[in-house]
Amino acid sequence: MTDHRIRPSGHPGRRGVLLGLAATAATPAWANSPPVLSGTDFALEVGTLPVNITGRSRIATVVNGQMPAPILRWKEGDAVTLRVTNRLDQDTSIHWHGIRTPYRMDGVPGLSFPGIRPGETFTYRFEVPQHGTYWYHAHSGFQEQTGLYGAIVVDPRAGYRQGFDRDYVVLLSDWSDESPARIFSKLKFQADVYNNNQRTVADFVADVGRVGLGATLADRRDWGEMRMAPTDILDVTSATYTYLMNGHTAASNWTALFRPGERVRLRFINAGAMTMFDIRIPGLAMTVVQADGNDVEPVEIDEFRIGAAETYDVIVSPREDRAYPIFAQAQNRTGFAAGTLAPRAGMSAPIPPLDPPPLRTMGDMGMDHGSHAHGHGAMSDGPALGVSVDNVAAMVTARVQEPGAGLGLEGRRALTYADLRSPFPAPDQRPPSRDIVLRLTGNMHRFIWGFDGRKYAEAEPIHLRLNERVRFVLINDTMMDHPIHLHGLWSEVENGQGERRPIKHTVLVKPAERLTFLVTADLPGRWAFHCHLLYHMEAGMFREVRVS
Repeated sequence: MTDHRIRPSGHPGRRGVLLGLAATAATPAWANSPPVLSGTDFALEVGTLPVNITGRSRIATVVNGQMPAPILRWKEGDAVTLRVTNRLDQDTSIHWHGIRTPYRMDGVPGLSFPGIRPGETFTYRFEVPQHGTYWYHAHSGFQEQTGLYGAIVVDPRAGYRQGFDRDYVVLLSDWSDESPARIFSKLKFQADVYNNNQRTVADFVADVGRVGLGATLADRRDWGEMRMAPTDILDVTSATYTYLMNGHTAASNWTALFRPGERVRLRFINAGAMTMFDIRIPGLAMTVVQADGNDVEPVEIDEFRIGAAETYDVIVSPREDRAYPIFAQAQNRTGFAAGTLAPRAGMSAPIPPLDPPPLRTMGDMGMDHGSHAHGHGAMSDGPALGVSVDNVAAMVTARVQEPGAGLGLEGRRALTYADLRSPFPAPDQRPPSRDIVLRLTGNMHRFIWGFDGRKYAEAEPIHLRLNERVRFVLINDTMMDHPIHLHGLWSEVENGQGERRPIKHTVLVKPAERLTFLVTADLPGRWAFHCHLLYHMEAGMFREVRVS
């Protein structure tokens, strides 16, 4: 019989000793997935809990005594009621990421509601108009970083397009024993404080042997003049982060069970505050069947990058009676989360070595070797240069056919946005009435981020008319990948698939990339539009989209 259940954890009071390195071998890891809450009426309490991830006790922000928070399982078309009670000593909130709710239920303090004060209960009520894999998290301060995140699974009313025998959530996150406020303060003081992948003399010698002395010296000069480093892939790394899979370190071996020959659906969710993960299961091909909760035509791959806040559903079909590693390495290759797909509890699989760290190139900076757009003005539709902008890409290109730097090694087939094809034509086939061009900008040294060189406090809302059809054009002037999330409205990525373009809620924009997506402004309200790297959002990469 088909088993679509996600296995619950043990007693909530034991979570503090079941997390991370504190998990014991006597406790089967598959029993420690977050519990599942299903139905239409939910009571959620936001509070705190002592946890031990690295051997030191810290305080996490949790829901119903759980980190990660309980998995919420809904049914497409149902009306749900969620009463959220705040047991913290500060305001809190919950945003239902990717769920199309009325804007008053979206959970963003200052836009959709005031937030939930200590001791108060806020009741969210809305119909669930969609199915798929989503997640929920705090939109208050840094609470998402300290543990307030959980998975949402919405089962389709008409059944699944792709059959499967087992079903698991794989929730990825990044944990630090440092307080988020301290991390942010350190980034503001020295933006590369966590970059533990600096180039060495040995790298210089290797580059001379590969491309010659002249090219190597020119490359070092260019990066030096920009006061940047090609190893700046992620702002926050394993220098402070421990990477988790369903709340577990790799050492505690979270496990998903299967019987050989079964089809196993793995629902990958990136709840990392600042981390992009590259995922593969050595020895198994993965068939992608859903992106950001929306079905796509099946595409078989070996690995994929998942930006912060994105979700991907894959189906795997292990034939052999052996264990396979579920391997999620951080984009900069300084660490990883890992678990096991196994026919029996207690098994483990060899974890592969980390791939070589990727390096940014002059092309990633939007310039030819030796040309410097920074400090020399911007393109006609670009921002005015100032303290908030330290680079403007002279050349940007569409890069939806590229998987991203560091992927596709050893002949592995890596997913690209160009591979994503909706099974159905987009519901709105009207051409856009106008383009909204936004440049993703930043100053790496001051750790200032924004759109068009302006922080949120300096920018006016983006106004859309109700039911207007528009094209957003995102141009990334920075050397970082940015996962950009538009609340409330779907983003139809223009990826060469014509009317079958994929529908997403978060788009990962590569350095020097020009990425476009179409939006139908069919839900009135005040919607957040921001980079989902938590400290980038806090540092200014946030705008309001107002539909009226």
